[in-house]
Amino acid sequence: MLFWFPFLPDSASTMSGNVDALFFYLVGVTIFFSVLISGMVIFFAIKYKRRTPFEIPRPIAGSLKLETMWTVVPFVIAMSMFVWGADVYFKQYRMPRDAMEVYVVGKQWMWKLQHATGQREINQLHIPVGRKVELIMTTEDVIHSFFIPEFRVKADVVPGKYTRLWFEATKSGTYHLFCAEYCGTNHSGMIGSIVVMEPADFDNWLSGGAGQQSPVAAGQNLFQNTLGCASCHGDNGQGGRGPALTNLLGSSVPIQGDGTVVADENYMRESILNPTAKLVAGYQPIMPTFQGQVSEEQLIQLIAYIKSLSPQRTSGITTTARPANTQANNNAPATQSSPAANSQNANTTTRHGGRSRQ
Repeated sequence: MLFWFPFLPDSASTMSGNVDALFFYLVGVTIFFSVLISGMVIFFAIKYKRRTPFEIPRPIAGSLKLETMWTVVPFVIAMSMFVWGADVYFKQYRMPRDAMEVYVVGKQWMWKLQHATGQREINQLHIPVGRKVELIMTTEDVIHSFFIPEFRVKADVVPGKYTRLWFEATKSGTYHLFCAEYCGTNHSGMIGSIVVMEPADFDNWLSGGAGQQSPVAAGQNLFQNTLGCASCHGDNGQGGRGPALTNLLGSSVPIQGDGTVVADENYMRESILNPTAKLVAGYQPIMPTFQGQVSEEQLIQLIAYIKSLSPQRTSGITTTARPANTQANNNAPATQSSPAANSQNANTTTRHGGRSRQ
């Protein structure tokens, strides 16, 4: 606290201490060398100033010791900043395997959030203290940035892809949520709050939202009924004319052209909206695009359902180890890790080809 003005926001997450320590180190190094260099400039200006108009300075030979010192010392300090900064970066952006997932959709000028159990929130997020929370984020329009100062975390939210952010709150309370990327005329109004609750209170809050459909359940309805994805991928994603979607998340998928791709949320999204972008080896490009036919929230629901078909994941609000299965198999997703070789129309079979027999 600097008089009545706080020097930093409250520290309320496991990441705060790491970020603050690095910040103070950088500030300390900056202040030290600013004072040192300024002091030396003043000292030498006075000590070696020209005394008379006819004074001729003595020649000064180079000093290997000095040159070595002012080369090695700054290098060591700069590398310490790099190594420390890289360590903090990887801690912040390497997602934990046991985090509670929350889906976030940004739009001008609001945040829409949904828990894995179905509870929806606008510009507010309730979470339990002491539990890791992973946000899976996208936006419907322009770039936004999800920023929680007290947690020392921030990540851009980008149209057309998913970005991630995680944190673990260390004390209960209500904290600020900002958009930290200028996003239009009402950017300053795109604010919200993070409500950190004791675990028992959070469980009570969750139970108060019973009856709301979870993303997985909504995605299953889209997959099996609304969009007709099951006609090609199977009722439970076991595959057919389209590739199987079971055990998909995190697996290495062979694609046409002798390449592979890791099946994450962005791959699934691309396969739904642009099925021929990464066509699974051994399958024909029979799936039509769903671009413009599904909303961002429906995409999240479809992907949540597809992810639930991986047995390494558990149901509920907490996700277990993210599948490390990198084994390629034709069960894995195809160009259509998506929900669907479209059967919205019953004549799909006659309009599109089937799986190639190779």
